[in-house]
Amino acid sequence: MDDQYTPAFSDEERQELRAQRAELRRKKLRERRLRRLRQIVPATALALGTVLLLSAWGLRKKPVEAPAPEVPVQTMAMLPAEPEKSYAAKATPETVSLGDSVDSSYAVLIDQKSGAILAEKDADTVISPASMTKILTLLVAAEHLTDLDDTFTMTIDITDYCYVNSCSVVGLLVGETVPIRELLYGTILPSGADAALALATYVAGSQEAFVALMNEKLEELGLSDTAHFTNCVGLYDEAHVCTVYDMAMILNAAMDNPLCREVLGARTYATAPTPQHPDGQVLSNWFLRRIEDRFDETFQIVGAKTGYVVQAGSCAASSGQDVSGNLYLCVTGDASSSWRAIYDHTALYQTYCAAG
Repeated sequence: MDDQYTPAFSDEERQELRAQRAELRRKKLRERRLRRLRQIVPATALALGTVLLLSAWGLRKKPVEAPAPEVPVQTMAMLPAEPEKSYAAKATPETVSLGDSVDSSYAVLIDQKSGAILAEKDADTVISPASMTKILTLLVAAEHLTDLDDTFTMTIDITDYCYVNSCSVVGLLVGETVPIRELLYGTILPSGADAALALATYVAGSQEAFVALMNEKLEELGLSDTAHFTNCVGLYDEAHVCTVYDMAMILNAAMDNPLCREVLGARTYATAPTPQHPDGQVLSNWFLRRIEDRFDETFQIVGAKTGYVVQAGSCAASSGQDVSGNLYLCVTGDASSSWRAIYDHTALYQTYCAAG
């Protein structure tokens, strides 16, 4: 990025920040294990209603899945360009106006094939998209990449940006060199701002130049009247906005891109070892792994990305597919928790898409 960049932290401060992040991860892991323990062996002091609720939630710990076989880079990078496609959906007389049946303040559910809005709740209200932004980051990057085996070396200005803004990260360290492919998965699965910024820098030379490409894409998609982004990671900014409808159209375009669809649909991804991470890392899409058991074999969630900032609440964008191959797009914003966002997506698919 900037050759004259002055580090925002001393080595000692950076080491302390890493230690704090590590302690925070350990704390979250302890809390997750405690929640699961309570679900398996409820304390007798818990009220019966709480026990039943925890049983209904019933998380089953799963073994880490092996990453799906990768499509050869040459095959993906050299796919013939398809003609430009317009993306739009419209309300019909059958469109349902959602009320308190969903916790989220904003929602839209779209049948991709017919272009019909099946259900909506203030879908044209401008909101902060939070880390759902990274769907567009992924799409723009995928459209400009030619060699997924090329590499990028992490720089101190990117890691400092993530520290200063308290971003979620993959955990890439200064001087760590990783394949571009891993940056795609790192941007989506753990919502890594470090990976997203690395992609932006690799593709356009800087985040600012990459954001210009993002806004060009919004204009190409016909969304620029209500959508405008100022960063590639989803940080809150008064000028960083879109509607849930806009995000559904961004997701629509991403699901039509084979590389984006593969990344958005990955439950887990194992990175290659590096000197900084000798065992590699296992990246996981939290939303996908916790919603998939809510449907039977006739319906599958084939892509998803979550987001959260205080000003936006818990957000999520997902795509579901029925047994006939019909695709649906669901985007919600301002749920009271990440779990409530999952419940809303589950209920919308089950109610309006005949999802089992």
